[in-house]
Amino acid sequence: MGQIPGCSQSSVFSADVSFYPTKMFSVLMMLFSAHFGIFFLLSVPLVEVEQGVESVQLPCKTKLHLPKDSKVEWTCIYIRTTKVHEYENGSDQLEEQDHFYGDRTKMNKDLLKTGDLSLTLKHPTDGDTEVYTCTVYSREGNILLKREARLRVNVCQVEVEEGAESVQLPFKTTENLPEDAEVEWWRYEPEPPKTVHKYQTGFDQPDARDQLFRERNEMRDDSLKTGDLSLTLKHPTDRDTGKYICRVESKRIKRKKTVLLKVINCVLEEEEGAESVWLPFKTTGNLPEDATVVWRRIEPVPSVLVHVYENGSDQPEEQHEVYRDRTKMNEDLLKTGDLSLTLKHPTERDSGEYICNVCSKEKSISRKTTVLLKVKGRVQVQDQTGDIRNRSSSIDPTPLMADQSV
Repeated sequence: MGQIPGCSQSSVFSADVSFYPTKMFSVLMMLFSAHFGIFFLLSVPLVEVEQGVESVQLPCKTKLHLPKDSKVEWTCIYIRTTKVHEYENGSDQLEEQDHFYGDRTKMNKDLLKTGDLSLTLKHPTDGDTEVYTCTVYSREGNILLKREARLRVNVCQVEVEEGAESVQLPFKTTENLPEDAEVEWWRYEPEPPKTVHKYQTGFDQPDARDQLFRERNEMRDDSLKTGDLSLTLKHPTDRDTGKYICRVESKRIKRKKTVLLKVINCVLEEEEGAESVWLPFKTTGNLPEDATVVWRRIEPVPSVLVHVYENGSDQPEEQHEVYRDRTKMNEDLLKTGDLSLTLKHPTERDSGEYICNVCSKEKSISRKTTVLLKVKGRVQVQDQTGDIRNRSSSIDPTPLMADQSV
């Protein structure tokens, strides 16, 4: 099976796709036929797919002769018995199904004649991970056949490096969703949950977004028509790492999907003697004029101020003496959103974890990024000729030796 675009099977996260203990392993089932009085011993098949596939089929085939007036019912148990699909009187009874499965299920033609009672489920997500039961009833209500199938839909995992322009959290479902559908993306973990994007009554609701995500995300304008509810998150940082859930709901339909996002920290390596090193941080432009930008080195402890920008200008008196006259930020940084820091003449003692925080009281915005800086120190050693030679102390800890001649 090919990999779904935007989703990877990395080991960064372990998806929660557990089943009830009694359904975790092969389940022994007894199927009773009123016509034949025979018991069958079967194991429950497992169907496993990746989120993003167009559809998945839950198998159920029989060689039993089923009466033409039989009723076929697919159900699952999630807190309560949920009706997934119903076939009766020669046709599907879609009005009977739970709205979570609305417009997403399909059965074969002439199913009672062929004995192929398999169910096709469109656009499966992790919310569909469950044990499904296919039951066939006679006209009198007696059970003629009963079988189960386990479905496991692996949670979508997206990985991106900090510094990327944007990242997409994918979610595609059925087209032509109801106009009254409400779509909400939120980051569920780490706690507390934060609203990332909300679409309601035909419009985006930017005021409902948490300040961490304000002005940093967007959805397609025709998302309800196309069924593409994917979210684009701009300028991702390690602070965005977490578990995201999208919920879609109206009076007639209900959808849900989980995406695990991992944003990898920016790691820089430089050697002593370089003119400067650049610590990158780009975010949305046109930041509020009252925004305060603070670069700080938090490791090794104690934490020290590296650079402060406040009230429209740099505040050199606030920074630690070690960084005095050695840092520089771009002009019009609030307008461009480029909050990168230039550190001049880096040395080994500058190695550590740097954090940049941006905040504004008036506009209630918040931005943050982390950069790991490793500066390789250089040492001077004397060779056998008496010459002084430089080398990186972190690359080769052994003394330099003079060339050996025969």
